[in-house]
Amino acid sequence: MKTKLTEMFGIEYPIVQSGMQWLAVPQLAAAVCNAGGIGTINVTCWPTLDEFADALDEMNSLTNKPYIVNISLAPTQRLDNEEIRKTIRLCGEKHVAAIETSAEDPREFIADIKSAGMRHFHKCPNYKVSMSMERKGLDGVIIVGYEVGGHPSADGVGTFVIARRCAADMKIPVIAAGGIADGRGLAAALALGACGVQVGTCLLASIECPIHENYKEALLKARDSDTIVTGRISGTPVRVLKNRMSREYVRQEKAGTDKMELERFTLGSLRKAVFDGDTENGSLMAGQAAGLLHEVRPVEEIFAAMVSDAKNCIDGLHKEITL
Repeated sequence: MKTKLTEMFGIEYPIVQSGMQWLAVPQLAAAVCNAGGIGTINVTCWPTLDEFADALDEMNSLTNKPYIVNISLAPTQRLDNEEIRKTIRLCGEKHVAAIETSAEDPREFIADIKSAGMRHFHKCPNYKVSMSMERKGLDGVIIVGYEVGGHPSADGVGTFVIARRCAADMKIPVIAAGGIADGRGLAAALALGACGVQVGTCLLASIECPIHENYKEALLKARDSDTIVTGRISGTPVRVLKNRMSREYVRQEKAGTDKMELERFTLGSLRKAVFDGDTENGSLMAGQAAGLLHEVRPVEEIFAAMVSDAKNCIDGLHKEITL
């Protein structure tokens, strides 16, 4: 399957792994690369630059395929500017293929990324931000719609609406993220003009994903209506599975509870989910595509089925529809 994305990176499938916090580590990212997609590791998974450097070495030992590093510019996760520049230089030295920035405007680091010899993508929550990234000279955008797990678009607009507008008006590659977990979703994104998709929720249900088995079981039981967005009122939306913690958070948020108190309420909740398997008090980040998950499989099998089903879907349309 060839698209602008596969040709840009020399990969087999137009599928990008999401830079999921705590989870975008070499174990999963290398599996994605070796299965034909492009893996992502998230710099926030390691507390020091030296430890991150070790992770890059581990990644390079597990795969010789191109991969991406996610650098969050969100105030709650952001390194200081000099640390970000050191991280970018290190990535260039370790032969990282691309940097994916997210959250705030990356304009301060565009020149650094290009001078380090890497491509630059930015996660965009809407059409306006996407267009501005093209004007600033980025190599591509990742469209993050309201369906996505973790941090969705605050505007409440779906992935396919934003992706369609961007693909029609932009020359750089557009990657669609949110609500995509199978071949039909991939086919739909390509039909709308995207050159690839970014997936996260479907990879949570992979053998290689390092989350607790309780987390995976909760995903397989979930329906498409079993997610909820916390932090919507405070302006920091996070989509998670419904449980005791997320329902109580939304209740307190609507009641006007102080933002600092809400932050204390969720302190360590992602760790509780990922490592402890606490499905009632942990933050089980997942997109609406959780309702499409039915079994835990190897990444290679997930991708092969996704691409095969996409091809069958496209071929089937030619047979079923008479124009």
